[in-house]
Amino acid sequence: AFLDLSGPSEVKGVWKGPTTLPCAYVPVEGFVQETLVWTVARDQGSGTVFRRDSSSDQALLAEYRGRVSVPRDTPGNVSLHILSLEISDRGTYACQVTWRASNSSLMAREIAMRVDVIKVPATKPVIRAGELGLTVPAGARTSLTCVSSGSPPITYRWFRSSPGGPALLVGSQAELAWDSAQPPDSGEYFCEAENR
Repeated sequence: AFLDLSGPSEVKGVWKGPTTLPCAYVPVEGFVQETLVWTVARDQGSGTVFRRDSSSDQALLAEYRGRVSVPRDTPGNVSLHILSLEISDRGTYACQVTWRASNSSLMAREIAMRVDVIKVPATKPVIRAGELGLTVPAGARTSLTCVSSGSPPITYRWFRSSPGGPALLVGSQAELAWDSAQPPDSGEYFCEAENR
């Protein structure tokens, strides 16, 4: 069909997880996307979640700022990405696109979808052990990665143990990296994963 938006009528997302609300069209020559507006209607009222025009992208509702984005480099893909889904995000979302034709006339289309937030039971993080005993040449770039399964969000902490001394916190990301490993970096490291 000619400049029609497509997307599902319902999206189920996992609480605290990343979620995409799909909305797309097939670009047509002679028609330029003028504006894209994502709105939401829910119990606590309705409003504009995200707006894109030729000058900028804006998240207009405060509680979505820093949590929503729309791909920039894929023409026709105007899907809304929500970084971390909150319970309060459930509602009916509408994706509305306006195009400008070569004769300057405007054309708009809109589709709506229900968004439901599912709480999954929390599961304890389980760390998958990496290989023990890693030898790297001095000056090499190297890293240790803590891989775990369980309910997001998961936070990581890396410790280095010193013989007979306390364990020192050396990192708080899943990856512990050295740009240039040196002999004093040798030792025993262990990781801890934690979620709610």
